[in-house]
Amino acid sequence: MKDKTRILVTGGDMRQIYCAEKLSAVYDTYVMGFPAGSIPEKTNLKQAVTDSNGFYDFVVLPVPPLDENGSISAPFSDTEINPDTIRKLLKPDGVVFVGKYDKKLSDIFPDNKIIDYMKCEDLSLKNAIPTAEGAVEIALNELPVTLNGLEVLIVGMGRIGTSLAEILKGFGSNITVAVHNEKGSAKARMAGIRPVFTDKMDTDYKLVFNTVPEMIFNTDLLKRFSDDTLFIDLASKPGGIDFKSATILGKKVIWALGIPGKTAPVTSGEFIAETIAGIIRERSFS
Repeated sequence: MKDKTRILVTGGDMRQIYCAEKLSAVYDTYVMGFPAGSIPEKTNLKQAVTDSNGFYDFVVLPVPPLDENGSISAPFSDTEINPDTIRKLLKPDGVVFVGKYDKKLSDIFPDNKIIDYMKCEDLSLKNAIPTAEGAVEIALNELPVTLNGLEVLIVGMGRIGTSLAEILKGFGSNITVAVHNEKGSAKARMAGIRPVFTDKMDTDYKLVFNTVPEMIFNTDLLKRFSDDTLFIDLASKPGGIDFKSATILGKKVIWALGIPGKTAPVTSGEFIAETIAGIIRERSFS
């Protein structure tokens, strides 16, 4: 028997559609910001009920939740979605799930709990794989050479860096990982990868992946790399590469944000749904 909890999934890219579809197997789920033609025929999603205030127990906002105009980010919608409209549809004690918290949301939903699902550890772990796979796909499309035997530098040995290293090992790449401390160095050695500290790394690489969201590749460092080196920055804002300097120096840099939603929307959407469903279950038990 389906749970009577009502969930509104609002705006976003195709991840939100597959998130809603996954949630609809358990909860009474509705979508807003997706005209009928943008929803795959195989899904059986219901359009939002908008004429009844206080109708929904939970609202799921996208990644990112707001656009540059302060409206709900809804690239598929022909009309803007006013956040105040969503607030009125939410129950007074309803919960707002967001992908990457924006402080403006606290003003919009002052009386509701706001949960950033992108900060949940389980979702970060799951998203590391499609992010790494998408990054390698970008490299394959952009490079004029094979990854086999290629000298590759990965900056950071976190979740994404580790996933990248495992994939690239399968291609036969010669991998070096730049780390900040001994813990990262030990982790790299355990994975069979050569570590180097970020302040000691050389520049003889044809492919560089950055996963660390802090400025590492400044003008002086970028100058030391060959002009045919491809840089792929996977770090969230502000990133780890001085993009202005890279452009002036003629370096090829791709800032690959939001890869899971672009290369694996089904998997990524289902991961988001699993995370949200887990939080809802925890709240019901507490």
